[in-house]
Amino acid sequence: MQLHTTPPTAVLRRTHRLCLETVGTHAAQAYAELHAEARSRGLTVNGAPIFAARGLPQDAHTPFDLDFCLPATGGDLPLLPALRCVRRIHEGPLAELFTRGYQPLLQAIAQAGLRTSGESREIYHAWHGPESPANRIEIQIGIEG
Repeated sequence: MQLHTTPPTAVLRRTHRLCLETVGTHAAQAYAELHAEARSRGLTVNGAPIFAARGLPQDAHTPFDLDFCLPATGGDLPLLPALRCVRRIHEGPLAELFTRGYQPLLQAIAQAGLRTSGESREIYHAWHGPESPANRIEIQIGIEG
């Protein structure tokens, strides 16, 4: 577990209320739209895709708010705010993201006596498909204080 403060980041954004089981379907369309918008506005994409969640549920069926964000420069863009968080890198297939990524991080947070803020982010540094062992996803869980 690593304590970290993510700085504010200028992003293009699509906001959805959805369930975990439908994130993948919405993500592909949202990022295609975000890249198209960046091209049409003459913006430069300057970072990895970010999934910014509020109220991430414990199951696949409960709706929550998710922003698909694409860091960019070259225009008047909204900021994804700074986030005080703990973070961990998950390398491997998406099916292991919770058991090998989130679960150990949440256990470390509890053992350290920290409280989560209800906000979390996933930064997709390398994405090769849901089953690829070469995926590299940074998990950030917001903490209070």
